Amino acid sequence: MTHALPQGSTAERVTLRSALRDLPAYKPGKSAAVAGTVQYKLSSNENPYPPLPSVRESVAEAAAGINLYPDMACETITEAVARRWGVSPASVSFGAGSVEVASQIIRAVAGEGDEVIFAWRSFEAYPILTALAGAKAVHVPLTQDERHDLPAMAAAVNEHTRVIFVCTPNNPTGTSVTADELHDFMAAVPKDVLVVIDEAYVHFNVDPAAAQGIDFFRAYANVVILHTFSKAYGLAGLRIGYAIAPDYVSAALRAVAIPFGVSALAQKAALASLAAEEEIEARISSLVTERDKLQRGLVEIGWDVCPSEANFVWLRIGATTREIEDIFTHAGVIVRAYPGDGIRISVGAPEANDQAIHAARDAFNHFTTTSALAQEI
Repeated sequence: MTHALPQGSTAERVTLRSALRDLPAYKPGKSAAVAGTVQYKLSSNENPYPPLPSVRESVAEAAAGINLYPDMACETITEAVARRWGVSPASVSFGAGSVEVASQIIRAVAGEGDEVIFAWRSFEAYPILTALAGAKAVHVPLTQDERHDLPAMAAAVNEHTRVIFVCTPNNPTGTSVTADELHDFMAAVPKDVLVVIDEAYVHFNVDPAAAQGIDFFRAYANVVILHTFSKAYGLAGLRIGYAIAPDYVSAALRAVAIPFGVSALAQKAALASLAAEEEIEARISSLVTERDKLQRGLVEIGWDVCPSEANFVWLRIGATTREIEDIFTHAGVIVRAYPGDGIRISVGAPEANDQAIHAARDAFNHFTTTSALAQEI
C-alpha cells in the first residue's frame, strides 16, 4: 500500500532555506545507458582496477564489527597519513571523501556575506558547497588553454574573500598548476585568506614543473591540501578523504565534521592501501600509460586535446556537447557531458579506452561537419 504525500497549501509548508532555490544540482557520471549491450562507463573518473587482495581482506575483517560505531577520531589512519607526509597528526583531518572535507573547510571559514573563489570550469561541487554555507561563489574563467588564470583569481580577492580553491590537476580539464605559478599567486594573496590546493588527482601528475601541495603547506601558513582515496587508491565506494592543514584549521574541520562520518571499513581500507603503495604505484603507472595512449589517439584523429595530468581527458566542444555525448553513448562509451562546454572521458581499462578512440572518430566527423555548417550560416 502506498501513501500519497499531503499537498497542503503554501502556508502549511515548512519554510526551506532561500539558498536552495538556485542551488545547482550535482550530476554524477551516467551509468550504462543501453541495456543488453557492452558498454564502458568512463564518466566518473573511477579507477578501473578492483581492490587489491590485501584491501579486500582488511574490509572483510572490519565487516565483522559493523554493529559498532567507527573510531570518530580516525586515530590510526590519521597517524599513518601523518607519517606518510611527515606532518603532525594534529594537522590531519578526515571526511567522507575529499568533497566532504571541502564542505567542512567552507563551513568552518565562510558564511553569509563571505566569498569563495575558484576557477571555472572546475570541480562542480564547489559552487554547491559554497551556496549551502550561505556564501557567494566567485567563478574565475579558465585561460584559453584550459588552465587556472591565477593572476585573475588573485585580482578577484577582496575584503569578503575567505577561501580560494586551486584544483590541480583540474577537474574536468586535467591541466595542472606549476610551482612557480603558485608561488607567485601565494605572494599576491592576503595571508588571512585560506588557499585550498585540491589534489584529488595528484598521483597521476607526472609533470616535473607541477606544484606539489605538501611543499606549499610547509612554506605558507594559509594553505590546506586536499587528498582522497577515491581515485588512485580505488576506494571511491567507501568515501574517505583528508585535509592537511594548520593545526587550528584542522581542529575547526573536526568540529564541523559529521560525527562518525568515516566508516570503519573505509578507515581499514585506507590503512591497507597505504601499506600497499608499491602495488598502487604500478596501477597508477598503467593508468598514466593508458591516458597518454588515449590522448595520442584523440590527437591523431584531429581533436584539439589539452595535455592532461589526471586520469581523464577533456574535449571542449561547446554547443555540440549533447550530440557528441550521444555518439559516444551509441558506441558503448559513457562519458561525462558538461552541456555547452565539453565532455570528459575517464581513463578506463585498455579495451574501454580503445573503444573510446573508436567512438571519437565518428564524433570528430560529426563535430567538424556541424562546425563547417555553422560557419557557412
